[in-house]
Amino acid sequence: MRLLGWILTGLGGLAVLATVLPIIPSNEAAIRIWDFPRLQIAALLATVLVATPFVISARSGRAFSFVAVLVAALAWQVHAIWPYTPISQIEAKAVASCEPASQISLLVANVRVENRDAGPLLALVKGVNPDLVLLVETDSRWNRQLEPLKRTYSFVISHPQENGYGMHLFSRYELIKPEVRFLVENDVPSVETGLRLPSGARINLYGLHPRPPPLQDTAPRDAELLLVGEEVRKESTPSIVAGDLNDVAWSRTSSLFQEVSGLLDPRIGRGLYATFNADWPLLRWPLDHVFFAESFWLLDMAVLEDIGSDHFPFFVAVCHDKTAVGLQDEPRPESFDLKAADEIIEEGLE
Repeated sequence: MRLLGWILTGLGGLAVLATVLPIIPSNEAAIRIWDFPRLQIAALLATVLVATPFVISARSGRAFSFVAVLVAALAWQVHAIWPYTPISQIEAKAVASCEPASQISLLVANVRVENRDAGPLLALVKGVNPDLVLLVETDSRWNRQLEPLKRTYSFVISHPQENGYGMHLFSRYELIKPEVRFLVENDVPSVETGLRLPSGARINLYGLHPRPPPLQDTAPRDAELLLVGEEVRKESTPSIVAGDLNDVAWSRTSSLFQEVSGLLDPRIGRGLYATFNADWPLLRWPLDHVFFAESFWLLDMAVLEDIGSDHFPFFVAVCHDKTAVGLQDEPRPESFDLKAADEIIEEGLE
């Protein structure tokens, strides 16, 4: 029983440590990586908390202190995840129908550069039939295998790279001044383009795929996301930001991005919509994102079937409607000064 007590204490201590580390204001990968598995850490904390009375004597002061720390850590994890549950208040409101000319459907997929079979992806695109397809981790081989999509999509941005950061965008809608940009790192591209909808309205689309921890610290990733957030904030044209951001929805950077950009997260009040890791059922979190301006209603959102990647594809459909402005819940502000965005950008550009 004593051995079980020490094991339980060790597991609880590790879970508490993993809870505390992301609170530290640091860009170190070893710290920020613990932003990701909050649900799993919460589950471990809850398990240890339930087991403690059966293993450690409730009369000991050590047990009381241990339980108090576990409860505090669990409360913190739940607080972080809570907005991404169906019992939280919805941020982006949904409508059941929309004028066809104002609809935009977008499929985002990290294809995994090591995945050599494009068949499942091509079949999925054919079945879902989205207006836009944003793909990341595309190399020269993927570039060749994606040729059939050009028969369906008239407007294409192709930027294959062999380092796992290639990017492709396929669109039914006219692209206006499309550009492949290198905002922070010279081997990590992003896409920025205008889109002309059938209604005649213009919107902006930003496609991103920054490097994740633990490959490096998070300063470049955070800077890229916040640079785009500041661009969106200054734009009068409604924007959509999408891609594999290699960051979870509840991180301090994602929260600050929403505060800076003013964009909505359709998962808030609906669920996690975890897309990574497709290979690890018990270790999944939301890495693929679609944020959009207040002038869009949500029509549909889904995590789609496996395509042989370590990411599940993410599908979002929205309705462009100017009357939606002011009727949606604004992004939830965190305890951040907007000057923090500039400081993070400066650090990431160094």
